[in-house]
Amino acid sequence: MYIIAICGGSGSGKTTFTDKVRKEVKEEVSVLHMDSYYLPNLPKELKLNNGQFNYDHPDAFDWKLLNGHLESLKKGKSVDSPLYDFKKNSRLKKTVKIKPSSVVLFEGIFSLYDEKIRKLSDITAFLHVEADIRFIRRLHRDVEERGRSLDSVITQYYETVRPMYQKYLDPQRLFADFIVGEETDIAAGILAAKVNHLQSLKKRKNRNK
Repeated sequence: MYIIAICGGSGSGKTTFTDKVRKEVKEEVSVLHMDSYYLPNLPKELKLNNGQFNYDHPDAFDWKLLNGHLESLKKGKSVDSPLYDFKKNSRLKKTVKIKPSSVVLFEGIFSLYDEKIRKLSDITAFLHVEADIRFIRRLHRDVEERGRSLDSVITQYYETVRPMYQKYLDPQRLFADFIVGEETDIAAGILAAKVNHLQSLKKRKNRNK
């Protein structure tokens, strides 16, 4: 099976891009969202002066659980992925079962950050979208879907989103096999075609054994 890691800043269009790739891959596809792996309780070191937490830092994520789930999927085992409530900023008690498939699309802001995950990944992509577009997309999403106020989204962007992107997110481009711009249709088609080709070669190899 193949793990495809798709990385990019908040508002870069990772979920949309992932969905485009999923629709064009011929074999069964599973999707794992890194957003589901926020820690139930963030470390006190990530608490800001205003009482809020820095959710854009690598330490906000449950790396042990995430690594374990990706390793299990790679071995062909199902996992119970957590679910996260962004309105309450808390992990839900219920989970969703992710079944192993021939292709796992793993998307998130730090999907290329951890060396172990990079080694598990067969293809890596980074979505590079200009900051103003990412901010506007995030603004609409957080206000309309997550019940945030306009002021809170703007404050969070300047206090954590922007500086964390510059410090931790943007450097992940160095680990990407290819970089995708704002127009993702062609890139999604190319990535899906590559996956389909790899699967075709694998089937041919298995038939010749």
